[in-house]
Amino acid sequence: MKMTLRWFGTGHDSVTLEQIKQIPGVTGVITTLYDTKPGEVWTREAIRALKDEVEASGLLIEGIESVNVHDDIKAGLDTRDALIDNYIQSLENLGKEGIDMVCYNFMPVFDWTRSDLHKMRDDKSTVLSYDQEIIDQLDPEKMFDAVDSVSHGFVLPGWEPERMARIKELFEIYEGVTEEDLFNNLVYFLERIMPVCEKYGIKMAIHPDDPAWPVFNLPRIITNKANIVRLMEAVDHPSNGVTFCSGSFGSNPANDLVDIIHALKGRVHFAHLRNVIHHAPGKFDEAAHLSSDGSLDMYRIVEALYDIGFDGPARPDHGRQIWDEICMPGYGLYDRALGATYLNGLWEALTKSKGEK
Repeated sequence: MKMTLRWFGTGHDSVTLEQIKQIPGVTGVITTLYDTKPGEVWTREAIRALKDEVEASGLLIEGIESVNVHDDIKAGLDTRDALIDNYIQSLENLGKEGIDMVCYNFMPVFDWTRSDLHKMRDDKSTVLSYDQEIIDQLDPEKMFDAVDSVSHGFVLPGWEPERMARIKELFEIYEGVTEEDLFNNLVYFLERIMPVCEKYGIKMAIHPDDPAWPVFNLPRIITNKANIVRLMEAVDHPSNGVTFCSGSFGSNPANDLVDIIHALKGRVHFAHLRNVIHHAPGKFDEAAHLSSDGSLDMYRIVEALYDIGFDGPARPDHGRQIWDEICMPGYGLYDRALGATYLNGLWEALTKSKGEK
């Protein structure tokens, strides 16, 4: 397992590469060209400049999160082929620069949804929180203003202003799109891009839906073991894989996370590791990474990754905001650094206890 931290790039992140380099055991970053819009081609020059900046700090780019998929592709519109051509060119340019893992999602409209970005805990830290009863009372067309008002001035991934300005239009293009339509559109997309992935050894790692059920009546498909295994079988290629996100799959307590990991042996290309605490159906808070702080057994989850031979990049996913840090919600330095150290400790213990030197 290669421990990394997500980094949004200079000018977009409160955390610096120099700070990330100081976290014990963190050897690379998962990053992106944050200024590019879905459908735009990532130029080789821009990729190389990003790579040079990261490597100058003594870190490596272990993957990209995300090369965003345009909604026209997800909805299966007539414009999708030209947009997929652009996506293929972006992958070509990434491959030429030696970057071989891309995390992406296929969620309509919203990449993730929360009802509170700063829920106060008893210890005075704050966390991202989800309450279905609150979500059901919200007007999705007004959600951007609510999210933006508590973002501390950071542009949140999946909630970019130019994208949210089109939210009514985005909802309209998904009218009549069923879960089966969305699945078939995903298969079409993957089949188109597999040749370039094979050419450069690029591993595509789809991120599960967050949370793992439909929101605002939009279809969602990467929610459970049956659906993700179906996708692996529909596009049975080693480049077609998964970002195993414990927090997203774990948002639904009916999901057996250890069983999902074992079912995906050989297809887990990336891991997001975080904890959540369940309060009621459709109601959860994010938590510190430590098992005892939430409802997920992080030891068993990391052990399952070890047992299937996972050797790809992993990162501590969303952290609490602690110690008065001002940062993008979920993406501060301090709690994610604690999480990385904890997760590396679990991995070391597993390595030594299972007989490896």
